Amino acid sequence: MAPVLPTLAGLATALLVRQAAAQCQNPTGPGTGSRVLADGYEAKLLINGLRAPRHMAIDQQGNLLVAEQGGGGIRRISFQDNGAEEGAPMSEPRNCSLPLGDTLFASSATDVYQYEYDAAAGTVGQPKHLITGMVQGGYHQTRTLVVPLNEPNKLILSRGSEDNVDTAAAQESTGRSIIKFWNIDEFTGIALDMASTGTTLGWGLRNSVGVGEDPTTGGIWSVENSVDNMQRLGQDVHNENPGEELNYHGLVNSTAPNEFLGKNYGYPGCYAVWEPSLITGIDGGAKVGMQVTSMESPDTQNTDAAAYVSFHGSWNRSPPDGYRLSRIDFKDGQPVAPRDSRDAAVNVMWNANNSACPGGCFRPTGLAIDSEGRIFMSSDSTGEIYLIVKSS
Repeated sequence: MAPVLPTLAGLATALLVRQAAAQCQNPTGPGTGSRVLADGYEAKLLINGLRAPRHMAIDQQGNLLVAEQGGGGIRRISFQDNGAEEGAPMSEPRNCSLPLGDTLFASSATDVYQYEYDAAAGTVGQPKHLITGMVQGGYHQTRTLVVPLNEPNKLILSRGSEDNVDTAAAQESTGRSIIKFWNIDEFTGIALDMASTGTTLGWGLRNSVGVGEDPTTGGIWSVENSVDNMQRLGQDVHNENPGEELNYHGLVNSTAPNEFLGKNYGYPGCYAVWEPSLITGIDGGAKVGMQVTSMESPDTQNTDAAAYVSFHGSWNRSPPDGYRLSRIDFKDGQPVAPRDSRDAAVNVMWNANNSACPGGCFRPTGLAIDSEGRIFMSSDSTGEIYLIVKSS
């Protein structure tokens, strides 16, 4: 079993960044709900009126590319002295990756494409079809893409489960609940089948929408969105279990050995404990971060950094949890907190009243960091993008 660090919330997105400070200017309004910021941070509403914005990336010209899952495709937003300037959608796919020079990678629920991209003009060429074969039912239709800065010839793809408990995903060959990668020069013009090609970075990952690279080491991390309505030994434990997971996958380069390559992370058979008192039937008692089964489980460098995680928010917990941006401090490429910590995720920006969620609050999804260390955070349910910076 590969290592995990548990956190508690709903849908989450991870982005690992170097520490930097920047100033926030030209506030345009408070945005939806009543937000609270940790000491040392400032925030403003940057733009609204988007259609379910999720994944974001910043191009070489400093423009923000936003994938609108509500049907808007990928939109380019440029910045002037007086604020953001919204551009027209450039392409139809709903997820985007950091542009690689003059190339943009994008995905739909079923396919992955590559575009020639002009950052100055904000235009794309005709799509090149790279990966196909990801048709599935259920709600997990996001296909996260990452091109590692330390390995720019690799394309990483994350695909979630078909069901809440997808028993078939216990077989790696399904190509679900998995993170894989390809050499970009493998793509010759004929789309590759997702399940049968590429290299498995990790599997047994229910729905790892958040995937990020540690810029100090090149290590790849993901945030796991774990099972809903968990029961164990006939007891409903879903209000406090399981915990979400911050999972480490090692490096994707072809020279250094990676002991985590191809590891299984437990789903659909095991889930991380968050509240041990509710987990019974374990000799010596359950501990935070321990992997346990549920009733439905099948039988089967020296530099400071941080992981910023956007918690999309719970839909079936009382009181609601999530709806916040948090950070997990890193040292030497690993979290500072121990694996059984319940305090590893420190809140940066959150809603003052989660009982108003999801309709009356911001609901974080995508994250992007620019060269100045400014954090862009999308809220899909409200169609907003926020700018969050460290105070001077």
